[in-house]
Amino acid sequence: MEKSGQKQLQIELKEEIAQGVFSNLAMITHSSSEFVIDFISILPGMAKAQVKSRVIMSPEHAKRLLLALQDNVAKYENSFGTIEMKGQRGTYMPPISDFHGEA
Repeated sequence: MEKSGQKQLQIELKEEIAQGVFSNLAMITHSSSEFVIDFISILPGMAKAQVKSRVIMSPEHAKRLLLALQDNVAKYENSFGTIEMKGQRGTYMPPISDFHGEA
């Protein structure tokens, strides 16, 4: 449906993307022009962790993502209760010793 000359955005979700990937760690780096978010899967007892997906976005879009996540976490907690951060307060960084990344 078009409103005052605006076209509706159609988004395609391919089957292989719709299945998603599991991630239990995200590492974020940035430069003056972009944010890079690596979604990583760490398995217990394994010496290596795999980057399962990398998302690169502009600083403006990174801030929009932050605001959208804050809004959605608030809505989730209103419906299902507070999300507990087991044993952690503030920013959490898991203990990673001798970390070496590969691009």
